[in-house]
Amino acid sequence: MDNILSVAIGAGFGLMGVVFGSWFTASRQGRMWLRERKLKAGVDFTTAVVLLLDHLKETRLGDDGPGVNEVVNRMQEARAALYLLCASETVDLANALARRVWSTRPTEGRDDRRAEFRETLDLLRRFTHQLRQEIARS
Repeated sequence: MDNILSVAIGAGFGLMGVVFGSWFTASRQGRMWLRERKLKAGVDFTTAVVLLLDHLKETRLGDDGPGVNEVVNRMQEARAALYLLCASETVDLANALARRVWSTRPTEGRDDRRAEFRETLDLLRRFTHQLRQEIARS
């Protein structure tokens, strides 16, 4: 009887170890998946924003071609992913950055427009910093 009891206790501890190990592995994999998705969405969004800003230094969005439309779509898709994956602070910065991109006008050597462009780049840096912090916490 003592042997059966000790075997049952050992098996119970072994089973608890397996359950805990499985839970820990699944939890870790879930965090890694979320982290990777946030990183991909952030990279896609940031890349599209930078491409659009480079384009908008010289021309307005209304003067675009099919390539720019594709970049705008990529930015919107990445922003939608950020909505689903990220905290409200990161989403708010992404929204502010998207609004700034839509209102960006060619700099054309004008100091006020260059200042607006620098403010947009500063907002891009803030977004990147916030996203980096959020990814590090997850």
